[in-house]
Amino acid sequence: MAKTKNIYICDSCGAQHFKWQGQCSDCGEWNALSESKFARSRSSQSVLSVTQKATPTSLDSLDITRVERSSSGFLELDRVLGGGLVPGSVVLIGGDPGIGKSTLLLSVIACVSQSKQSCYVTGEESLDQIALRAKRLNVEKAQVQLHSETCVENVVETLRKISPQVLVIDSIQTLYSEQLSSAPGSVAQLRECAAQLVRFAKDFNVATILVGHVTKEGVLAGPRVLEHMVDTVLYFESDLGSRFRILRSAKNRFGAANELGFFVMGEDGFKEVTSPSAIFLSRKTDAVSGSATLVTRESSRSLLVEVQALVDTNLGAAPRRLAHGLDAQRLALLLAVLHRHSKIDFSSNDVFANVVGGLRVVETAEDLAVCLAVVSSYSEKPISTNVVVFGEIGLTGEVRPVPFGEERLAEAQKHGFNKAIIPMANVPKGKIGIEVCGVEKLSEALEALTRN
Repeated sequence: MAKTKNIYICDSCGAQHFKWQGQCSDCGEWNALSESKFARSRSSQSVLSVTQKATPTSLDSLDITRVERSSSGFLELDRVLGGGLVPGSVVLIGGDPGIGKSTLLLSVIACVSQSKQSCYVTGEESLDQIALRAKRLNVEKAQVQLHSETCVENVVETLRKISPQVLVIDSIQTLYSEQLSSAPGSVAQLRECAAQLVRFAKDFNVATILVGHVTKEGVLAGPRVLEHMVDTVLYFESDLGSRFRILRSAKNRFGAANELGFFVMGEDGFKEVTSPSAIFLSRKTDAVSGSATLVTRESSRSLLVEVQALVDTNLGAAPRRLAHGLDAQRLALLLAVLHRHSKIDFSSNDVFANVVGGLRVVETAEDLAVCLAVVSSYSEKPISTNVVVFGEIGLTGEVRPVPFGEERLAEAQKHGFNKAIIPMANVPKGKIGIEVCGVEKLSEALEALTRN
């Protein structure tokens, strides 16, 4: 007999408590505990039977060559996944409403169905709605099994019968388990439904993709334990009103994390962007002040982005420091370094910085480009359109090296740039077809800027 008892689960972190309290002792969040029922069996026969069947396996006896990745039909998605879909893996993809998660996955499942048994489970839309989207994407003839269901036990029972090799669940928040009395989308339901689907994917070697909703902060809704249960976590990102979409991997057990994939939304679905630097870089014929070209590094690829800065006279009580696509605290730190070591005072100026195209740069290689763009706007002296920069700025004013210097220079040369201002430690030993100006201090970079 199963004994039912009440437990309280934190909506923020998913921690379980046996009694209600105002603050979660694990994450410190207030008024986040919600009541849920938990059924625990007194008999341990099922646990013993599973334990008796489990036997250790030697690591050197495993054959990884039998694990074959399958292409999703999109090279950019395969790059983010680490080379394609892995049998038995569980991928969680999230993004803002209307960003194109269902559109992309319907195209993926239609392409995969040409060689593998595929199933698309929907809990948000009717089958007719999916058929209309498939017609718009020109994939209405794809051999995809569609299933509209919200009970996870019924979903798993149906999947056992059709034995798919690739599975899409849209979305995990719409599923519920009959073992729990809480509403669909609650913390307990999310954890239980995800656990059953992960168990099914591992037992039957099914490549599974789960669609997840995001909160207003842009993170996946539900307990953080949901991200630990899956193998890969992907985020769809886009600027408001932009046709371009960025797919970023936040976690990947089968590839590099923080990898990026670039897409453009069209009338007939998504198209891959073969040259991502063209999105963020606009080659101007005439140089303008306040603009510098940065070679940033996102996981395994180098990207050229335009960093813009605007220095204006402050008309208020305190100067403003605003940054879009950059760390605002890092911008304030760089302004302090410029004031201390280059004697440029911004105390009476508002400073705004922006990365064109909506990409968010989180590495310190942006420091030198931000400083040069700010000084260019302040002095109204433009930077040549044929110059790229990258480098980290220390608090003592030194220009520190960054990883993958030669790869960054190769990307700049491929796009026609003929000069680079970089840290002295990143200067290559041989000639690479681009003029390299190595600097050790911020003052040297500013002097090299005036010589252009």
